Amino acid sequence: MVESEITSITGKSREQITRRRFIAGAGATALSFTVIKSKLVRGTEANSKVDLGLIGCGGRGTWIAELFAQHGGYNVVAVADYFQDRVDGCGDKLGVDNARRYTGMSGYRKLLDKVDAVAIESPPYFHPQQAADAVDAGCHVYVAKPLAVDVPGCHSIGDSGRKATAKKRCFLIDFQTRADKFYLEALKRVRDNAIGQFVFGEAIYHAGCPFGRMYETWRKAPDDSENRLRAWGLDRILSGDIITEQNIHTLDVMSWIMDQEPVWAVGTGGRTVRPVGTCWDHFAILFEYPNNVGITFSSRQMEGHGTQPEGIRNRMFGSKGVLETEYGGQVIIRGENFYRGGRSPGIYKEGAVANIATFHKDITSKNFDNPTVSPSVRSNLITILGRTASYERRKVTWKEIVSSKEKLDANLKGLKA
Repeated sequence: MVESEITSITGKSREQITRRRFIAGAGATALSFTVIKSKLVRGTEANSKVDLGLIGCGGRGTWIAELFAQHGGYNVVAVADYFQDRVDGCGDKLGVDNARRYTGMSGYRKLLDKVDAVAIESPPYFHPQQAADAVDAGCHVYVAKPLAVDVPGCHSIGDSGRKATAKKRCFLIDFQTRADKFYLEALKRVRDNAIGQFVFGEAIYHAGCPFGRMYETWRKAPDDSENRLRAWGLDRILSGDIITEQNIHTLDVMSWIMDQEPVWAVGTGGRTVRPVGTCWDHFAILFEYPNNVGITFSSRQMEGHGTQPEGIRNRMFGSKGVLETEYGGQVIIRGENFYRGGRSPGIYKEGAVANIATFHKDITSKNFDNPTVSPSVRSNLITILGRTASYERRKVTWKEIVSSKEKLDANLKGLKA
């Protein structure tokens, strides 16, 4: 918590209240008898400032913290990461005091009582515990996808989201597509029967490897825990493998379109081209939904040699038309109920900016519905369904996967607390 000093009108004593309680509406009576610091008396604009802590100071973490700062409604006041160099790089860029820069595996816990809200941008393996600790500390929580790398982790996030609502705290999952106006309108029209009865669908995530910068780090000492942590995107347990860490964007849109759980999945895949790491570089899966609706999914993280189409794409064929979506590209409905839609080439940043604005609005307007949690948990579970079916080369049912107790263990020996 960031403690704002409250000085009594006599000038002889001090009390302290947290800005988190101030934003939540507590302490109003005490404030009526006190003179507060100038920061808090400039009216609504000043009072709506949210003190934010960043957990995970890698490239995306630092980038998204800058977006929070640019919003104007946040003060980025604390940062945490296992590595000192990352904490300092991020802290220097954001002007965070040295005393508010925390390192080590549990360093993030030290910032929880210094802030109103946290943005969790660490490797996915750590998200469930960090989110649970943040909610328990009374923070509002903003979490990057994916939520977790295993089923118990997904359920933990669901529990944290429900607990946040009960505690009157905000909990938002950052999927950019779900904030895009063209996706939102197209999916609304699909709900209104624009493409008719679903027939079958296709989903792809075809791209090169986004973690090439980590290859040399991994090669230096693949069994060293600190090296694995720096090269987490190549580690199937820390990242959840490519289907959970990256392909979740496509599978989330698939789940959004279907608006229900799949029945089962079968699949295959492997690591054929990628030279290092434990993650696969391709998957090929069939998901079956109720009413015999099948959706084929494939992904690659390897050179495509110019083949098209690639990218993050979904198509759903219906009895009246076809929905086509592309992350950063065209969103359109063809057929009897044509919708031209449009393109959002800046969706990666624009979606994050929109979610950051929504998070701030929900905090300051005390809207604690937290509607992104449940669909995001379902999408994350779908990635694990497909991953399990592919790893084990067998049909895996939804009922089986959601009841799984298997918890992945990264076995990170020797890391400093």
